Amino acid sequence: MMKRDDELLLAGAGAGAVAAASPAPAVLYANGVEKTYPNGTRALDRVKLRIGRGEFVSLLGPSGCGKSTLLKMFAGLETPSAGHVRWWGEGMATVDTPGRTLAMVFQEATLMPWARVHDNVRLPLDLKGVPRAQAAPRVDQALELVGLAKFGHVYPRELSGGMQMRASIARALATEPNLLLMDEPFGALDEFTRNRLDADLRDLWARRDLTVVFVTHSIYEAVYLSSRVVVMAARPGRVIADVAIEGPRVRDDDFRISPAFMAYCKQLSDLLVEANGQH
Repeated sequence: MMKRDDELLLAGAGAGAVAAASPAPAVLYANGVEKTYPNGTRALDRVKLRIGRGEFVSLLGPSGCGKSTLLKMFAGLETPSAGHVRWWGEGMATVDTPGRTLAMVFQEATLMPWARVHDNVRLPLDLKGVPRAQAAPRVDQALELVGLAKFGHVYPRELSGGMQMRASIARALATEPNLLLMDEPFGALDEFTRNRLDADLRDLWARRDLTVVFVTHSIYEAVYLSSRVVVMAARPGRVIADVAIEGPRVRDDDFRISPAFMAYCKQLSDLLVEANGQH
């Protein structure tokens, strides 16, 4: 018989591999979160999760396990049917807090085709009423960070899929976020491009004071990117394990072929098979 969620969180799949509660100040806190849609579909069941400042946490699981629903709750775009989400500390009940900024990157780049890349990246600053003279250096810096400094004048149709996603990430970075939410941003890209963007994203996180929550179906991507991997099972979505990924802060291709990397991939694969092979 499959273990209860709280037993899996404690027992995990190997000594020293399950993440303890983060000592860092909480940036996100979900307590007993459930989501049931009007048609009766239960998307989430009693999700409890704490994410500390500076962590890179991946939500890993099959389609239909509620990863994107939970991420939308973290973005303030969905409300729980039960339980609650807190931001910027376990007592803060609103995402809109002075001095704290959240940004989200979706599965598609969602760029305005009629606007140049620089204008696309400036959009969230325009919506906040930031004067263009103040916005320009922030946009330039964001484009530099994602390797698009020379492409601000072009239109999205002139960019490859990977470059369009870089522009989408730059748009999020232009807001100078404390918390970056990413919903399978590289899922539609070829493996080579995806691996390169994963490396760039990991490097960006390591160089900046960012907390990242990243949704993925890929075990390999989750292990490469994350300081923690939260494993979710479907029917309905729930957390079944929380695995700490020990490895170098700056990761490269050697990490992808290391014994530790392969061991983590096997551990997560076994957890997913166990969780989703039983009801």
